[in-house]
Amino acid sequence: MLLYDVQRNNVPVKSVVYNDLFNFLIKQNKVGDAVVLIRELMRTHYYPETYTINILIRGLCRAGEINEAFKLLDDFMSIGCSPDIFTYNILIHGLCRIHEVDRARSLLKEVALKGECAPDVVSYSTIISGYCRLSKMEDGILLFDELIMSGIKPSTYTFNALIDGFGKAGDLNSALAFYGKMLIHGCLPDVATFTSIIDGYFRAGQVSHALEMWHEMNRRNICLSLYTFSVLVSGLCKNSRLHEARDILRLLKQSNIVPQPFVYNPVIDGYCKSGKVDEANKIVAEMEEKKCKPDKLTYTILIIGHCMKGRMHEAIGIFDKMLRVGCAPDEITINNLTSCLMKAGMSSEADRIKEALIRKPISGTKFVLNKTTNVYMPIAAY
Repeated sequence: MLLYDVQRNNVPVKSVVYNDLFNFLIKQNKVGDAVVLIRELMRTHYYPETYTINILIRGLCRAGEINEAFKLLDDFMSIGCSPDIFTYNILIHGLCRIHEVDRARSLLKEVALKGECAPDVVSYSTIISGYCRLSKMEDGILLFDELIMSGIKPSTYTFNALIDGFGKAGDLNSALAFYGKMLIHGCLPDVATFTSIIDGYFRAGQVSHALEMWHEMNRRNICLSLYTFSVLVSGLCKNSRLHEARDILRLLKQSNIVPQPFVYNPVIDGYCKSGKVDEANKIVAEMEEKKCKPDKLTYTILIIGHCMKGRMHEAIGIFDKMLRVGCAPDEITINNLTSCLMKAGMSSEADRIKEALIRKPISGTKFVLNKTTNVYMPIAAY
């Protein structure tokens, strides 16, 4: 209201004031209000600068309003406002976030043809990463070749996207080939590079090479990220190296990294499957010491592990705790627990659990527990 009063009295308002207001509205998840305001201002012959345009386009893209972002850009251009390559990169990133990578590729071509602002390494790398996340490696390579032909120097992020994509696609040789190209182009590998290569080696069953790459990270004094720990733990568990995975968790405990449950769950699952439920309990205690709350998968693993050991009262206790902390159980948890209770002759407890579900909805999430799979692990180039 104050801004409208100021404008009505023809008092000039600096762009920085509007920018601060738009940023505030967007941070408050009120990007719609920000768009309404800019349209009102445009009707009063206010011509936003490119920086202002980018604030609003970014806000819409982060809110998933891609089409509205394009529409707003058209409105800006219709009154003579000019976008820059940052504007287009924001749109490209927004499209790739919602997996519309081909549309992002078309936008890149359009920008290049117009010639008003040249695509840069961010433009290309974002789309390359988008293709890699969709396992469209051929498209990623074609765009990488186009980047090189355009005379643009690839970045570490560019190579990380390709290395990670090939590793996840099971093509370790191509991943390592791009690691070699990365060094040739003078790009320094970072924590994401090493994490992706380690992950690729584990996926290929080459545990010794994965650990060798981890030791190389340490020699270069590259600090491990949470996802590096996750890759090491998950990879070791999948290759039946539970004791070594436990050692990695001890290193995590000594670090300043704030952990997440997905790092611990594979080891907890491994101990439960091998009948070492007490060891699993110790790891959960360590999690909680690090202020890391067990998630739905953690509770499910523990409940099933205790059931398999015949520890029905402990399993019930874990289930009750799960409900107390507001963690809704899924069908796997319920079916396994009630089945084990019935077999143990504890039908009244089984009925109580079923009754509890009437008051608390079952989560629709289903976990695959027949193998140690880390479904939460976002390893891609980051």
